[in-house]
Amino acid sequence: MRKIILFELNEVPFRVIDYFHRIRPDSTLARLMPSLHLYETWSEDVSSLSPWKTWPTVHRGVIDERHLLHDFGQDLTEVDKAYPPIWKILTQNGVTSGIFGSLHSYPAPDSLENYTFYFPDTFAAGSECFPDSLSAFQAFNLEMARESARNVTRRIPWKSAMKVIGRSSALGLKLNTYRDVGKHVVSELTRSWKVTRRRTYQVVLAFDVFMKQLERAKPAFATFFSNHVASSMHRYWAACFPDDYDRFDFTNEWVATYENEINFTMSKFDGMLRVIAEFVNRNPEYVLWVASSMGQEATIARPVETQLHMTAPAKFMTHLGLRTADWERKPSMVPDYNFIINGAKVESLRNKLQSIMIDGSGLDWARSGDDFFRIRLGHDNLHDKPQFVLLDARRISFEAMGLENVRIDDKSNSNAYHVPAGSLLIYDPRSRCSRRERVSRPQVSTLEIAPTILRNYGVPAPGYMATPTRLTPAE
Repeated sequence: MRKIILFELNEVPFRVIDYFHRIRPDSTLARLMPSLHLYETWSEDVSSLSPWKTWPTVHRGVIDERHLLHDFGQDLTEVDKAYPPIWKILTQNGVTSGIFGSLHSYPAPDSLENYTFYFPDTFAAGSECFPDSLSAFQAFNLEMARESARNVTRRIPWKSAMKVIGRSSALGLKLNTYRDVGKHVVSELTRSWKVTRRRTYQVVLAFDVFMKQLERAKPAFATFFSNHVASSMHRYWAACFPDDYDRFDFTNEWVATYENEINFTMSKFDGMLRVIAEFVNRNPEYVLWVASSMGQEATIARPVETQLHMTAPAKFMTHLGLRTADWERKPSMVPDYNFIINGAKVESLRNKLQSIMIDGSGLDWARSGDDFFRIRLGHDNLHDKPQFVLLDARRISFEAMGLENVRIDDKSNSNAYHVPAGSLLIYDPRSRCSRRERVSRPQVSTLEIAPTILRNYGVPAPGYMATPTRLTPAE
């Protein structure tokens, strides 16, 4: 048995890995590449791909049609019984585990036996963590994430930030990290557009906290989730790879501003890779897996001036006939908006949602289970069009409906989006990959990851999981 660290590098395909390897031959990734076992992963999920679907597929070993996790905030009770995430299976079999930010990890299990640390995802409804000393950082993390859903805020929540600063040593936050953050904040004074990089620095801070827990407890299995590269790919793929598009509407100035953003986010990952590879070298009982649950590729290169967001949910629900007591908002990734609805109001809400028209099209919404609703907005560039919603054929202004055309600071759209092909890089200090293996990059289903990890620990995989065909446990 080997200990495994699963670094969840969200949505990063080999296109970006190879690009960074090529332009940064001095990087840790380039140095490690000759020894990495490389696989192209493939998501078999059947509905539209998104990380809140594809990561549960990795963690639970079944596709989205079975686990039915399509949005944040869904009740996990029944799916955890039918298809528990891998960390629950491991801990129930006595394998110590540490979880840091993996999607759908909130709330923490009722029993924390065999967990050495448990830090839920950035869409958690509360800041509670295990050990409790991590909760101050999670409170800061959640506040920053929610205020920077589409445009990054310049405001710093000083009350929660000061609690983090006061606990820096216990949390594991390093002086060099603070210096890097401080240097960045100063750089914003002359290059204001760099405020977008604050998303990445949240992950840099979180990684320090993770490494402190990893060094302290050395669990047999650990996860760490990062979305910072995926975020930059969505926004700035067109600046980095302009030749991927038949039609290109961004300006040369926009490209010059953002062309290094994917390189920047990958360089921060590379710094994390250096630290964690050094840990594995010092502790060769560990193997490092760097995985994505899918990838991204180019879509359209068109600037976005505004997006339609829901800025006052109470107004929206009031027009749909719901009182405050009839609904509860759940965490989501903008421009999705998730709600739990009072059962007595479910059918009337469904009928109202079906009657809504925006810019000539019906509203994009979905219902999961009995009472969970996801409403998707994000309509681009409606600022020059009539500012109203049709509800039961009545015109209601965006403002009255609690909607707003939010101006997008960096004018980015999703100029790259989700595709099934992702990546898996395995670093084992006891094993080197042959050049033939490295070049071939065999394709494996993401359904193979969970049963392969279980087999590594000698834990029988549930019957509903796939039988691994290419992935094998570390020796």
